[in-house]
Amino acid sequence: MAQQIVLPKLGLTMQEGVIGEWLATPGQRIGMGDVLLRLETDKVEVDVEAEAEGFLATNAKAGDVLPVGAVIGWLLGEGEQAPDGAAPVAAEELAAPEAPAASAATPAAATGDGTRLKSSPNARRVAAEANVDLTAVRGTGPGGRIVSEDVEEFLAAAPQPAAAASIAAAASEPAGESAGQFVGPLVRRRAAELGVDLTALVGTGIGGRVTKADVEKAAGSSAASAPSAATAQPAPVSGPQPGEVIPLSGMRGAIARNMVDSLQTMAQLTHGYEADVTALVAARAQLKAEAGETGAKAPSLNDFIMKAVAVALQQHPLLNAGIADDKITLFSEINLGVAVAVEGGLIVPVVKGADALSVGEIAGRTGALAAAARTGKLAMADMEGATFSVSTLGAYGVDFFTPVINPGNVAILGVGRVKDGFRWEGETPVKTQVLTLSLTFDHRAVDGAPAAEFLRTLSAVLSRPLSLLAG
Repeated sequence: MAQQIVLPKLGLTMQEGVIGEWLATPGQRIGMGDVLLRLETDKVEVDVEAEAEGFLATNAKAGDVLPVGAVIGWLLGEGEQAPDGAAPVAAEELAAPEAPAASAATPAAATGDGTRLKSSPNARRVAAEANVDLTAVRGTGPGGRIVSEDVEEFLAAAPQPAAAASIAAAASEPAGESAGQFVGPLVRRRAAELGVDLTALVGTGIGGRVTKADVEKAAGSSAASAPSAATAQPAPVSGPQPGEVIPLSGMRGAIARNMVDSLQTMAQLTHGYEADVTALVAARAQLKAEAGETGAKAPSLNDFIMKAVAVALQQHPLLNAGIADDKITLFSEINLGVAVAVEGGLIVPVVKGADALSVGEIAGRTGALAAAARTGKLAMADMEGATFSVSTLGAYGVDFFTPVINPGNVAILGVGRVKDGFRWEGETPVKTQVLTLSLTFDHRAVDGAPAAEFLRTLSAVLSRPLSLLAG
């Protein structure tokens, strides 16, 4: 009996998803847990696994934007015909034995003890055609799953010239590449980030394959040969162009819905507060200098601010709360959402248990989450559970702004730029470093005075950076 494949709901706020890529093909025999497709949501890209067995039939194509619960395909029994509207499946395909690449007996699909490797069907296909043992490949997909890009990167690094023909046969030639040139998805993504024209490159990898090193070398050469600042022409503006129509769907649509919902369902008010961070800036500068001698990376000012927020929330639990069913719930955990700007929008991964982390640990978590956000590798678990959020616009020269509360919370902190200030010591003005904190809070749960007390506490904590390092 045909089993429906529906677009799954991957988060509480998810309403639609985009079929990014089918990783299995119509007529392919699918086993329980095999990856069917890559789904793009407003927040992350995830691999969708089969919850049943059978032969695949599809009725949705890559690029389709569909609501949660929409039927996107079926898993058919042997000899069963695909429903109307599904991609056609030949009778001989339905009766065919399971492809070798998916067989448990194939070395690329199982370890020596018979344990099945977590790998996508497309990865197994590419590995089988290039004669690659998947046990030697490191997976970078969700939960360590091996995806086709991992196999391609493995092949690019393998010192085996004879594998070149297999690589070319294992994947089709994407648009924008010259004849005979093969470029893996990760390399194409890196080229897009650096603005490198792939058609102008000569690859140094197996069989002339273009590698990440080739792309980065080309980008470095372009920068080195660029005209001086006095004669350089303005760089072309990236992003939306005049006359373009941008649909409110996907990430942009989710942001639109969430922000409107937030403003329409909460009584939002914003306090501005100027904090003296002279000692913090000096302490961070010293840490940066010491880290430079060892090659380490010092925590950013925002990492200190995140730690200070966690400390202040312990003293002001009413700000670490949510409203539901006409009740204010004070959360027992302090999980800080950190706003990260990505192409086409903004996402908010979560640093869990921030109150129990050191400044250095927070720096490691925020750095990893931001990198994952910008490369589309965040898991849904990384996006859920925030009890308070921090949004920083200081790097853009912004002093004060009114951040919008993320639904489910009662407050969010905006952080502006560090700028020169002064204080009086008797009759003498003394130069200081200050930044403006913008606290937006839900007046249904928090009144103006408690919100101001939170900002006062936060400012005091920031003025004692050594206590943050000791925490």
